[in-house]
Amino acid sequence: MSLFAGLRTMLGLDQVEAINVGAAPTPVEVLEFFHAIGLPLAELWGMSESCGAGTVNPPDRIKIGTVGPAVLGMQVKIADDGEVLARGPSMMRGYRNDPEKTAETIDPDGWLHTGDIGTLDEDGYLRIVDRKKELIINAAGKNMSPSHIEGTVKATCPLAGSVVAIGDNRKYVVALLTLDPEAAAGYAAQHGLPDSSPKALHDNAAVLAQVAAGIDAANQRLSRVEQIKKFAVLPAVWEPGGDELTPTMKLKRKPIAEKYRDEIEALYSS
Repeated sequence: MSLFAGLRTMLGLDQVEAINVGAAPTPVEVLEFFHAIGLPLAELWGMSESCGAGTVNPPDRIKIGTVGPAVLGMQVKIADDGEVLARGPSMMRGYRNDPEKTAETIDPDGWLHTGDIGTLDEDGYLRIVDRKKELIINAAGKNMSPSHIEGTVKATCPLAGSVVAIGDNRKYVVALLTLDPEAAAGYAAQHGLPDSSPKALHDNAAVLAQVAAGIDAANQRLSRVEQIKKFAVLPAVWEPGGDELTPTMKLKRKPIAEKYRDEIEALYSS
């Protein structure tokens, strides 16, 4: 790792012993890059209700793609339906002045029902699949994680900005995409296009071919039922706090489905 010592110093990270990220899934490629330059970047998991981290990757025993084992004093298990349950001394007593919601969230045995779907491996490392309420269940009853599909597309399609996978109660999965403004500007400059705005590029044949190639590459990594059969590139940029994204960049799935109903139906009817 001495090869990258200068780079770590330039980044101001030459004294790092452990680095953890959370709140949203981190692409595996990002984690692998930091490991390659000698920085032990790893994911952790926690909630406000657990007063901080519930699981964390130890810096000397990192498993990329997991959020690590339970922290000292915390217990984690998986319910029959795949939901992650947690219990420990740092858990909240309840929601203020809301006993009904508290009873829905914490069962009589003290287990917090997190709303996350996950798995535990043989070493007790937790892997988060998706939010329980966001799972796609297709017409054949197959469960899929939309964030897994979306993250795979982002990893293989550099032009993609926001990606939303749709397929609940449908025969197959489709996707709506926006173009990343910086990637779109770089593409336009490289190919001599005068207008780099997503509005100008969303229906450009070469751009669509580039996006299609990225989706094809993503489909090679996805299971058959997860694969995207059709897609549409929208002439817009989704901004944090707007109709489509929360201030923390999470997708507003129901508002998106309502706002772009015509575009979605066109993908299924064409």
